[in-house]
Amino acid sequence: MTGPLRIVHAIRSAAFAGVEQFVLRLAVQQAADGHRVHVIGGDPARMRPGLAHPALSFAPATRTAETVQAIARAAPGADVVNTHMTAADAAAVMALAARRRRPPIVSTRHFTSPRGRFAGLPIDALVAGTIDAELSISRAVADAIGRASTVVHSGVAVSDLPARPRERTVLMAQRLESEKRTDLGIRAFASSGLAAHGWSLEIAGEGAQRAALEELAARLGVDARFLGFRDDLAERYRTAGVLLAPCPVEGLGLAVIEALAAALPVVAADAGGHREILAGLDPRALFEADDPDAAARALASLGDDAAGRFALGEAGRARQRAQFSIAAQARGTEEVYRAAIAVRARSRR
Repeated sequence: MTGPLRIVHAIRSAAFAGVEQFVLRLAVQQAADGHRVHVIGGDPARMRPGLAHPALSFAPATRTAETVQAIARAAPGADVVNTHMTAADAAAVMALAARRRRPPIVSTRHFTSPRGRFAGLPIDALVAGTIDAELSISRAVADAIGRASTVVHSGVAVSDLPARPRERTVLMAQRLESEKRTDLGIRAFASSGLAAHGWSLEIAGEGAQRAALEELAARLGVDARFLGFRDDLAERYRTAGVLLAPCPVEGLGLAVIEALAAALPVVAADAGGHREILAGLDPRALFEADDPDAAARALASLGDDAAGRFALGEAGRARQRAQFSIAAQARGTEEVYRAAIAVRARSRR
């Protein structure tokens, strides 16, 4: 099949976290590439404004039953259904499994873990016969999920904005949940000694751990600024001094890629997708995962090395442009779609 595609993205969600933003960015790029794209799921207040384009449309889906119904309605006019996270995988299978003529289902895998279980049965076993192709956002995800998949790295837009003066600020930008290890970042900043040299700590994001993290910062004497959810992170990436990314289980790490696009030097846990993004740059860009002392040493060293920070930022930006652009992601994703469409078309003959 050649020519523009009719693409459906499905998430069971009322949120606007990393996966929802991933879908929004990809859908917008796909529309710019000439395709028609329908997005199911995500916070309507934040998804709809970004999908205000004649080739884009949106339907909310906060529960599995709503997701099943929305996929069933959209499927007859679709060339491919791209699902995101296990609930949407299951919803697509429920909506389409009984249809002889249906679009292929391509499941994007975002996390370094297999699908869970439902009623005691492994979900992989329930959906494997209906999902036509799996796509992983990183090699780390592909190696962890226990399924054959194609790696297509997440990407962001290439930025041509002029440089801004950088502040002596260490920034963390992530959900405030236990697996993100924001606590490790606070401990690392406290141990780094950077505060005595005029550096400050900013933490952007919300989550269940916020109160505990505020208490930890106060106990360690860290005057951390908790910024809450921010829709201006792109500007913060242009003015902060270092991004600290302590999570040891990131499938890839969107904040890291966004920071690279802004030439912001990054110090990240040497685990998950972070390795794919940062390996081979300045050794200080990666620290041993779950080791606050190693993170503190990397921060202290870079904090005292303005030339090193600048060089790391420029090297990171060059890597993002070469390997982690949204245009490259859309091209790789389209190749997976067209291969799945061709296989399904042959199966009908």
